Amino acid sequence: MAEKKNNGKKQTKIVKFNLSWLYILLTGIVIFLLFNPRSGANAQKIEWDEVKNAIAEGDVQKIEFVRNDYQGSVTIRPDKLEKYSSFFGGKVPKSSPHFVFLVSTSFNPEETFGELNSQLPEESRFKVVMTTNSHMLDNIMEWIMFPLLLILMWVFMFRSMNKGMGGGPGGPGGIFSVGKSTGKMADKKDQQVTFKDVAGLYGAKDEVMEVVDFLKNPKKYTSLGAKIPKGVLLVGPPGTGKTMLAKAVAGEANVPFFSISGSDFVEMFVGVGASRVRDLFRQAKEKAPCIVFIDEIDAVGRARGKNVGFSSNDERENTLNQLLTEMDGFGSNSGVIVVAATNRADILDKALMRAGRFDRQIHVDLPDLNERKEIFEVHLKNLKLDNDFDTEFLAKHTPGFSGADIANVCNEAALVAARESKEKVGRQDFLDAVDRIIGGLEKKSKIITEHEKKSIAHHEAGHATVSWLLPNAHPLFKVTIVPRGSALGAAWYLPEEHVLMTQEQMHDEMCSLIAGRVAEEIVNGTVSSGALNDLERLTKMAYSMVTYYGMSEKIGNLSFYDSTGSRGYDLTKPYSEKTAELIDQEVKRIIGEVHDQTKAILEQNKDGFLALASKLLEKEVIFADDLEEIFGPKVKNE
Repeated sequence: MAEKKNNGKKQTKIVKFNLSWLYILLTGIVIFLLFNPRSGANAQKIEWDEVKNAIAEGDVQKIEFVRNDYQGSVTIRPDKLEKYSSFFGGKVPKSSPHFVFLVSTSFNPEETFGELNSQLPEESRFKVVMTTNSHMLDNIMEWIMFPLLLILMWVFMFRSMNKGMGGGPGGPGGIFSVGKSTGKMADKKDQQVTFKDVAGLYGAKDEVMEVVDFLKNPKKYTSLGAKIPKGVLLVGPPGTGKTMLAKAVAGEANVPFFSISGSDFVEMFVGVGASRVRDLFRQAKEKAPCIVFIDEIDAVGRARGKNVGFSSNDERENTLNQLLTEMDGFGSNSGVIVVAATNRADILDKALMRAGRFDRQIHVDLPDLNERKEIFEVHLKNLKLDNDFDTEFLAKHTPGFSGADIANVCNEAALVAARESKEKVGRQDFLDAVDRIIGGLEKKSKIITEHEKKSIAHHEAGHATVSWLLPNAHPLFKVTIVPRGSALGAAWYLPEEHVLMTQEQMHDEMCSLIAGRVAEEIVNGTVSSGALNDLERLTKMAYSMVTYYGMSEKIGNLSFYDSTGSRGYDLTKPYSEKTAELIDQEVKRIIGEVHDQTKAILEQNKDGFLALASKLLEKEVIFADDLEEIFGPKVKNE
């Protein structure tokens, strides 16, 4: 343990022992035992003839000979070591034996050493030690140590994988628990999210509140013969708060909460996904009543038979089959409610969507004006705002934003204010944040010629003029010719939140889309590539009017839209070639009418349109007040 002081207080830091060092130490010992020579550390190998010369000169003090190895070790007399320093790099060795030698099997040690000793004077004779080496230990080391080394390395490797990859293959238990569920469980005391933390989502919260009541008071319903729903499917665009809503359900019900992603079921090993599904529901049954939340269920619940692969016996399909069995099979899952989230409900398998599995389908849509206001109030709690800050103003200026987008706007606004060294976050910081998120970062340093700049100004002035003068077009908020992201200019609108769009509204929107291209025609007498995005949206809208919404007299009240996705990968069209030609003709007719009407509007108001372009060149950014000054109040549809 170690102690350190922090602001006058002592904090105890516990030093944990890491088993990895133990594995490394054992590996080093094994390697040392395997490769360590049995002789002295500095013993040099010499020939038998050199040993005889040293014996003859009376330099040898002792010879230790191993009979069954035919190997001898020579120890030189201390006063004679200087003569042999050349063998040791000019240094006198400190440890013995000093030399080793090998002989053949015909060598007779008793006779040879006895004869050599008899030829020496009494004071020069050497001591002879005869030994026999037992190789049992060496054999054990050779057979056991190397496999032991491999085992240690294997354990160390998988231990590292488990730590570095969140549990390694198969989850926290390593490769031996590859079939175990990787879902994370949050117990009752860990559930801090409630419906108070989920702003907006009025309709969705009302529906899931009933699920909470099921979990709190099951007898209230079962006493009447009712069955608790087994599954709730949250469907909606990304960032609308589906995961947060599922956590709030668990927090309000005060029950354990299992969370897992659909992709966690799919592995490269055959049968792993199905095994994980079984293990997940086994754990859930033990903790019942509880909630199992599967995020992005489309990763495993895609309609069977439509997966592009080499075999129909796909691992994903096996996992889906097991999930279907667990949710509504012979077994009982009393008290276990499955909550799933997806933004691709159209591709889910029909068997998964039927009653008895996902009994409830809750649509979590993009927030409306009042819901956006509530979401802003939640995310603005931790920000230092100006005293006269208006939350409703922000809600009006962020149509179509999801909850995640609003959180991003609040964070980006704080970053903008901090970048400019402000003490509080103001309205302009939020407007800059919205512009940056929608359009991208400003690129004032981008090189644009004077002619291109005028063309961009006329283009954006055309959009602004037509949208201001047409009653059904979206109200304009701001126009800029400052490049942002890939756009050279932009017009920002505040669309009214309609549930339905009439043919007249779509027509006026198309006029405002093509107005930039028409403005270039009037002023420059030619067109440029700057209207690419406008033409793309215009064409899609025109085809939607003809093929989806039945807004063409020649085509009639027909719709070729496939809301179920049942056609899958079928590349054939649901209409004949003759009808396809008629659709193309109708689309061209509609766009031609839109073009002619837009051109007439701009030519009738050419003076105001050119004045607006000049003001845009001067200021680079203009607002609705500037348009009202030139054209008067915007005409609104009664």
